[in-house]
Amino acid sequence: MSATPPRSLGELFLGFLSIGARSFGGVLPAAHYVMVERRQWLTPEDFTETIGLCQALPGPNIGNAAIVLGKRWFGLRGAIVAFLGLFALPYVWVLALALVYPYWAARPLVSAVVTGVGASAAGLLMATAVKLGRRIAHKPAAVALMVGCFVAVAIGRVPLPIVMPVALSVGIALARGRLL
Repeated sequence: MSATPPRSLGELFLGFLSIGARSFGGVLPAAHYVMVERRQWLTPEDFTETIGLCQALPGPNIGNAAIVLGKRWFGLRGAIVAFLGLFALPYVWVLALALVYPYWAARPLVSAVVTGVGASAAGLLMATAVKLGRRIAHKPAAVALMVGCFVAVAIGRVPLPIVMPVALSVGIALARGRLL
């Protein structure tokens, strides 16, 4: 698959706006769908590498990716346009929900909806993790690093601020040794 970056700032804005509009329960699945599958701005490998880089940075992963990719394609204006496109609709929706939530929060139906959204978000996140992992699953060092991170966080309950720098350092060392 070959990638074709967006041709204009308008296309960039609308692409990230569509990611923000689809990102109920998590942005990563929507971002992968829009950038890789639908618009083909990135190859699956480039998406995985970009998300990996952005996950090691402070802040929201896809927000970081919007800035990185917008800058790559259109410079500073692209970084700003992509970021604004990504957060425009969610910002408005969260403000609107913040206004009505106090009046509806105690209702059992609202509690059930919130629980259902949480479960669907977890499912979407797991599906995207599997989709991203397939690209590097043929590399034993990558699988070992994935399993190590999972065991440390999910089973060992090691805090992410400890796991992330260690995993990043190990990943860099493995990449330098051409094992990743």
